[in-house]
Amino acid sequence: MVIRFRFGLTPLAEVRPWGRERPVLHWFGLTDGWYAIDLDGHELLRYSEATVRRLRGGGRGEGGGPAHPYVDHYVVRLWEDVLGALPAVLQPVPEDLADFVATDPSDWHWQETPEAEAAAQWHGDRTLNTGYLRVAPYIRWWRTAGDVVHVSWAHQPDPEHEIEFAGPAAGLVTVPTSAFLAAVAEFDRALLAAMERRIGELEAAGPPPGVELDLEQLRREQRDRGGWLERARAHAYATDWAAVRAGAGALLLRAPGGGCG
Repeated sequence: MVIRFRFGLTPLAEVRPWGRERPVLHWFGLTDGWYAIDLDGHELLRYSEATVRRLRGGGRGEGGGPAHPYVDHYVVRLWEDVLGALPAVLQPVPEDLADFVATDPSDWHWQETPEAEAAAQWHGDRTLNTGYLRVAPYIRWWRTAGDVVHVSWAHQPDPEHEIEFAGPAAGLVTVPTSAFLAAVAEFDRALLAAMERRIGELEAAGPPPGVELDLEQLRREQRDRGGWLERARAHAYATDWAAVRAGAGALLLRAPGGGCG
C-alpha cells in the first residue's frame, strides 16, 4: 500500500501578499500552492474534470483557473494539520475500541455527558482538519493492532452542485505504520526544502516593491518549523481510557462493560 503527500508551490512572482492597504508576505502566505494525498492508487483532494472546467473561469493557469486539478490553498495548512494529528494517529487503538474509532459521528446517539465528550474528542483527534475547504472531504486515520494505519475518506455532496472530487466517494485503505511515518517525514522534508529555496531567493532579491517582509523573522520561523515533526513524534497523546470507553459505549448505545468491539 502506498501513501504520499504531494504538493507544489505557486511561482514566487505570483504569490499574492496579504492585506490591501499594507501588503505583507510571511512564511504561511509564501506556501501558497496546491496539494493532494496519493493513497493506494487514489488521489484525495483532486477535483473532478467537471469541477476543474468550472474553476477555469478565474485565477492562474492557461485560459484562467488553476493549472492543476488539486485543492488550491496554503500547503502549510495540510502540513500543520498532519503534524497536529500525528500524536493521536500514532497511539495504538485497543481492540475493544476498534469498531468505535471507525464509526461516523452521524451514526452516534449523542449524549451530553463528560464521558461522551471525551470519546468524541478522542475520535475527532484522528480526523484531518479540512473545514477551511468548500465541501470538504472527511478524512480520518488511526493505528490499530498489526502496526498499521487505517485511512478513510468520504466526500460530502455539494448542495450547489458545483464542487465535486474525483475518485470513489468513500473508501478505506490500510498502510503500514512505517510507510505512513515515512510519507509524513518526506512531506516535512520536501516542504521545508522548498521553503528554504524560496527564502534564499527573497534574501538575494529582497521583497517585491511595496510589500512588507521581515526576512529575519522568516529565517527564524524556518528554523523553528524545522523541529515541528520531531516534537510531534515525541509528544505522547494522553487518554483517559475509562472515560473514552464509557463514552463510546454510550454513543453507540452499548451496554456498560460490553465493550465496543
